[in-house]
Amino acid sequence: MEMQQKTLRRAHISSVGRFLPEKRLTNKELEKMIDTSDEWIVTRTGIRERRILEPGLGNSYMAVRAARDCLERAGVAPEAVDAIIVATVTPDMFSHQRPAWCSGTLEQ
Repeated sequence: MEMQQKTLRRAHISSVGRFLPEKRLTNKELEKMIDTSDEWIVTRTGIRERRILEPGLGNSYMAVRAARDCLERAGVAPEAVDAIIVATVTPDMFSHQRPAWCSGTLEQ
């Protein structure tokens, strides 16, 4: 009995994207707000600054901005994407529809 070889479609990463909010909060600024020091924070965490997103925006906004960067780097149109996976431990929407929202927003 002869087995037919099937061609499998395999997923691969062809590009990555990123987005960083403009506003920064440094350890020096944090020293003025709470009882801490740059040295204490850096020694224990390695963190020197944080990025702060504008009020009213959330993770979905950042996901779309990073996705647009990714698509631009890859030279791919949003319509060519078959699936979007969004994973976070700090959601701005408490529903399973975040990938659909991101997809619809990408195409605008």
